[in-house]
Amino acid sequence: MKTISKMTISLAATVLLIVGCSSSSMKPSNETVLTPTISEESLGYRDSSLYSEDNTSLPAPKYGDAAAGTSQKIPRAFQDAPPMIPHDTEGMFPIEQGNNQCLSCHMPDVAPAVGATPIPASHFMDMRPHDKIVNGTFEKAVDNMKNEVSIKKMSDIYQGRFNCSQCHAPQSDAKLVTESKFKAEYLSPDGASKSHWSDVMRDHLDTVGKDSGVTQKDIENDNSLAGKPLQGH
Repeated sequence: MKTISKMTISLAATVLLIVGCSSSSMKPSNETVLTPTISEESLGYRDSSLYSEDNTSLPAPKYGDAAAGTSQKIPRAFQDAPPMIPHDTEGMFPIEQGNNQCLSCHMPDVAPAVGATPIPASHFMDMRPHDKIVNGTFEKAVDNMKNEVSIKKMSDIYQGRFNCSQCHAPQSDAKLVTESKFKAEYLSPDGASKSHWSDVMRDHLDTVGKDSGVTQKDIENDNSLAGKPLQGH
């Protein structure tokens, strides 16, 4: 009975505490005005209403108008980033089948003479495995479990790379609202102006064979715990 009495007293005290906190003296009056601490005009980067575009305008960006061969190269944003186009591109876009003016200056056999950046070796390779179906059965072109890849050198540019503007774009002089603090770290001293893939592509193109960088143990997964049977099995 003593325990029940203590619980009853404790419950009664809790009820009184709740009732006391909900008294009218603790409620805000009807005359209380809540002032917003953040204005709608300050929610974005522009100093205008979010509900109207009438007074909102952005300056038109200006692109480089220097003729091809006379412009200065733009440093790459990061290692192996697709180079920006520093020269005027008027009349060069869109790139269409049979009409790619970029190739007239950037093909490796022409680029040095005109001071253009040569198209890298990676653009002259077909790296897509050509699987096929034989008599209704799907056959893979490579064995992924043996680290095989499909790399075929081509004398002409690979058609998957034909549309240059899908990666390369002109650089405008538009000012950023918030400047980026990103600092690029390049793999080589000339990384801001040159891709290192051209050098990589010359070595170990095939991952299986006498010139491969993959060993027989790699092929057998001998270096992997997943490739070794568990003891006792």
